[in-house]
Amino acid sequence: MRAPRTARGRLALVVVLAAAVTAFTATVPLLRDWFDLRVYHGAVDAWVHHGGRLYDYRVPGTPYGFTYPPFAAVTMLPMALLGLGAAVALCLLLDLTALAWVLRVLAGPSWRRHGWYGVALAACVLALFEPLRDTVSFGQVNVLLLALVLTDAWLLATGRTRWAGVGTGLAAAVKLTPALFIGLLLLARRPRAAGLATAVAVAATAFAALVAPDASRFYWTEAMWDTGRVGRLDYVSNQSLQGVLARLGVGDHTVWAVCALAVLAVWARRARRAAAAGDWPAAFALTGLTACLVSPVTWVHHLVWALPAFAVLLRAGHPRVAGALYAVMCTSVVWLWCDDASGADGFLGANAYTWVTLGLLLFLPVGQVHPERRSRHRSPSDTAAAPTAGTPPATSRAPRTTSPATGPAPTATGRSPATAATSATSGSSPPRAT
Repeated sequence: MRAPRTARGRLALVVVLAAAVTAFTATVPLLRDWFDLRVYHGAVDAWVHHGGRLYDYRVPGTPYGFTYPPFAAVTMLPMALLGLGAAVALCLLLDLTALAWVLRVLAGPSWRRHGWYGVALAACVLALFEPLRDTVSFGQVNVLLLALVLTDAWLLATGRTRWAGVGTGLAAAVKLTPALFIGLLLLARRPRAAGLATAVAVAATAFAALVAPDASRFYWTEAMWDTGRVGRLDYVSNQSLQGVLARLGVGDHTVWAVCALAVLAVWARRARRAAAAGDWPAAFALTGLTACLVSPVTWVHHLVWALPAFAVLLRAGHPRVAGALYAVMCTSVVWLWCDDASGADGFLGANAYTWVTLGLLLFLPVGQVHPERRSRHRSPSDTAAAPTAGTPPATSRAPRTTSPATGPAPTATGRSPATAATSATSGSSPPRAT
């Protein structure tokens, strides 16, 4: 099928796709009614206005309460001045802004070529992605954290390294999972960026301890170690290695530790190779995938960290693979085994997103430079014909070029994921506040 070439044809295609996406979203019963945002708003409101303890709050009628580090609550304090409706509107605005920046970073220098048509297609495709749908409808912070971390990827890829690490440090202070990106900076031999990220995370945590000493003491000594606060490990939404083992009935943490160490070893080798080649998009994508795999709890909405991997696949010239894997993560297929994940079909289907994440970690192309950047910085000597036998080598000096001596600085490139939508029935599920 050829893409329409006229403005009218493109507009018609966008309208049809938007209608299909709307019908799909309205049909699949996965809207979460801002549950996590109600956790944040209620906890902060009780803490500020009613003298309650931050981690004692529970959403009425549920066992779920605030589970993030205290610095996250400090950043959410402005919500205490807003009603829930205003908080929802603010959350949507922040999500859209952060998502626009994420797409800008992932698309790289090619983003200007696509115009309104590319933006509209990207919006339709992203609206189908279940982790992103869950993030928005839960009122989650995942896209904001992804934007912070990818800002560091953009800074490193474009040579603006002075402030690289600040975004990662802030993200790690809000939620523990992004701390793995500090490990990436160490693997990549970027000690300044790693040190800055660590310093920012420590400073933010210390600031929260000054503002909320009791909450900080409780979190770091008790709440952090209690995985039961966020829900059952065997719940089908937990698409981490721990979730797979829990659904298999394997309760021995030693098995999980061995699996996590094996994944970390693969990540260290592949991420180091990507960083050594200057392929920061792939290095950051691999780290996001690994964080989802080794975390004890990775709910479906956490898998927005997989988005950079799809951009890397597209950049490397694998649109069909990207489209197929992306389609799997649009289907909500794991919920078919919400009540019973036993048997071979349950092992494969209930853990489908984990297998996609693991496959991307193992086979994502790394160390590649986008053709645009390669041709832009190629010197005349790169294309000169090799001397034939018997021909004396040229003695004249090669003309100077404007390309840097160190070679091209790869940038975060990629296109919006290919449109791939597959509908599937979905079991209803209790929300999770994490």
